[in-house]
Amino acid sequence: MPPKIYTVSDLTAEVRALLEDAFSGIWVEGELSNFRHPSSGHMYFTLKDQQSQVRVVMFRVANRQLKFQPRDGLAMLVYGELSVYEPRGEYQIVAEYMEPRGVGALQLAFEQLKERLQAEGLFDDARKRPIPLLPRRIGVITSPTGAAIRDILQVLGRRFANVDVLIHPVLVQGDQAAPEIVDALRELNRRGGLDVVILARGGGSIEDLWAFNEEAVARAIADSKIPVISAIGHEVDYTIADFVADLRAPTPSAAAELVVSRKDELAQRLDELQARMTGVVRSRLDALRVRMAGLDRHLRLLNPMERIRMQRRRMMELWRGLTGWADRRLIVLGGELRAAAGKLDSLSPLAILSRGYSICLRLPERQIVKESTMLFAGDEVEVRLHRGTLRCDVREVKA
Repeated sequence: MPPKIYTVSDLTAEVRALLEDAFSGIWVEGELSNFRHPSSGHMYFTLKDQQSQVRVVMFRVANRQLKFQPRDGLAMLVYGELSVYEPRGEYQIVAEYMEPRGVGALQLAFEQLKERLQAEGLFDDARKRPIPLLPRRIGVITSPTGAAIRDILQVLGRRFANVDVLIHPVLVQGDQAAPEIVDALRELNRRGGLDVVILARGGGSIEDLWAFNEEAVARAIADSKIPVISAIGHEVDYTIADFVADLRAPTPSAAAELVVSRKDELAQRLDELQARMTGVVRSRLDALRVRMAGLDRHLRLLNPMERIRMQRRRMMELWRGLTGWADRRLIVLGGELRAAAGKLDSLSPLAILSRGYSICLRLPERQIVKESTMLFAGDEVEVRLHRGTLRCDVREVKA
């Protein structure tokens, strides 16, 4: 019997049929390398271990369900079937599902997205908006039937019953949750009139909370013009939404406590601020009064009439001082004059005359006669007495 001769195509087709029948629905473990993701949407990579490697293709329909981004070096667990690429005669794995080995796919996707958004600056405190002290209207995005909305409304009613609350119901779990949350954030921003938005959900597993780890939700929070408070799960639960939000609350109840102050606490704070403001105003008014008084004095000094009045008062003070000095000086001089007059009076010839003496004057030159030798018989003299004078003729002169 002659041997069967195969064409290359026949051989490849038969090998393909055998492999696909024998190796369908298999799991293969290996390290991912040579990863490519072209514009066609299909993924091409290699799984390898220390001795061997195998090519893998994951078509667009299958890889669209992946939560994480494959990259070289990851230890992967791939599920699919073995097939042969007939044009090259090479066997490969057609992957239907894969997940990281040693770490969950969702956890890896969480870390990858967190790292990427952090690098873009979406977590930076500088871009986050302040939460208003006392919002007048609060938007709440959550499930209308969950415990989160009941907790929020209860706390708001207890702390400040007057606040207005707008509830936007959404799914908070499942494939449709993220699109609904994104639409809700955009709708509340379009509507306007809100001071803050609370994005809330009760606790759960990472799968239950996954809608709040979606990139679309993170970017919708970052794009919101209204400040957003995230209140997802319990205190130990962290989602991407927590990092992007303007404020993270550990629970929905805590979010309600953070968003409004207690009414009595606020009233006390207002009283304190009023007392402080009153003190500041009074202190400022006192300082202004002192300054105004100083300016008034300065203005009066600059007024010409006031300056004339001041100079006049100064002149009167100087005049009174001068008059007083003159009076005192006249008294002193009067005393000195009386003393000098007394002294002169005691030395005056007239005083001597009053004691019985006389003065003899030779006429006509009226020269005082001090010696008898100054006269001759026949001379005419005038004798001045204490009272009156005598005209005499000299009859005889005695030495």
